[in-house]
Amino acid sequence: MNLEFYRPKNTLLKKYIEGFYFIVEDSTSDPLIYRTFPNNYVIIAIAQNIALTHRDAMMIITPSKENNIVSNIIYRYNTPIEISYLKLINEITIYFKPLGLNSFIENLDFFYSKDHTRKIEFDPYTDFKEEMEKIFNITDRQKQIETLELYWLSKFREKDVSLIQELIQDIEADAKITELAKRYKISRQYLSKIFQKHVGKSPSEYRKIHRFRRSIIEKNKAKNLTELSCDNLFYDQSHFIKDFQDLPHNNPKFFFKNVDTEKENVWLFI
Repeated sequence: MNLEFYRPKNTLLKKYIEGFYFIVEDSTSDPLIYRTFPNNYVIIAIAQNIALTHRDAMMIITPSKENNIVSNIIYRYNTPIEISYLKLINEITIYFKPLGLNSFIENLDFFYSKDHTRKIEFDPYTDFKEEMEKIFNITDRQKQIETLELYWLSKFREKDVSLIQELIQDIEADAKITELAKRYKISRQYLSKIFQKHVGKSPSEYRKIHRFRRSIIEKNKAKNLTELSCDNLFYDQSHFIKDFQDLPHNNPKFFFKNVDTEKENVWLFI
């Protein structure tokens, strides 16, 4: 399946949204199954006329005769999720940057407090499903994108998340939690608490996923896996291999051989 990944056109949205893609309904399509791997984005998936089952590390999407909008949020996963479509359906999936959704949702920790291994319904505004239905019914793709961006712009409320932004930058630079607590004059417990509230996961989990994702981006620049591990904040190659076994559940050699890491959607088709 060839998907076009769109970057936001609006300058403001570019700060908060990494991008989005569309799946178009096709009743003649074959079943589609793929695995998606851990990342630090917050993913909003919106679909039209479907039934969705989400349990543990599996999501099953089937067409439904019921006219509905089903929207869910995936804010945290540290193992692969297997996505299974009986047939292709109408879907819009939006990737928000780690702090991106905070400026559009008043109490995002309401969602972050829910069990991330189960379906979490995402219906944050009184007009959300109605407006998403209208967007699905637009046939011109550029008009569809424009309307989608205008909708999110209408919900934007600027927030001061400068402290968390600095913490994220420090975590990505491999700063230790104890060092950060001393630097910002807060306890380790409070640091972890505010990180969980705004990012949806612990600092150590964020760091581990960041290393994994950065190694994917840097893969083509490295001569071999040893150089790749050393250049991406892994302690050694054993640490590199262990993280791959923990996150994508594959060793690096198998992963890079079977997954197209050049695409925005890093998936393993089954």
